[in-house]
Amino acid sequence: MTQPPPPPPPGYPPQQPAGQAPNNYLVWSILVTLFCCLPLGIVAIVKSASVNGLWAQGRYAEAQAAANSAKKFVIWSAIIGVVVGIIYAIIALAGGLNTGNSNAAMLAAMF
Repeated sequence: MTQPPPPPPPGYPPQQPAGQAPNNYLVWSILVTLFCCLPLGIVAIVKSASVNGLWAQGRYAEAQAAANSAKKFVIWSAIIGVVVGIIYAIIALAGGLNTGNSNAAMLAAMF
């Protein structure tokens, strides 16, 4: 039977796992911050920025948790941004219709 290699001596960084670093979602975090929901987008950027640093330090579980958290904040930020956009569009359309009618009423009152 082959045995796994011995652990590194104290003071040496742990061996990196065979996989790649998790996706940090930094681009998505920046985009949702700009276009959707500022507060949650900022949290997503902070979480995204910490992923690569944690991975480089050998804190792989924490890096994966930060990546998952960043993804969660990106999704929630996008959902909130879309909902707010739809509500804004409905209010703008309703306000636009009312404004058009009141202008017509004001013009009719003048003549």
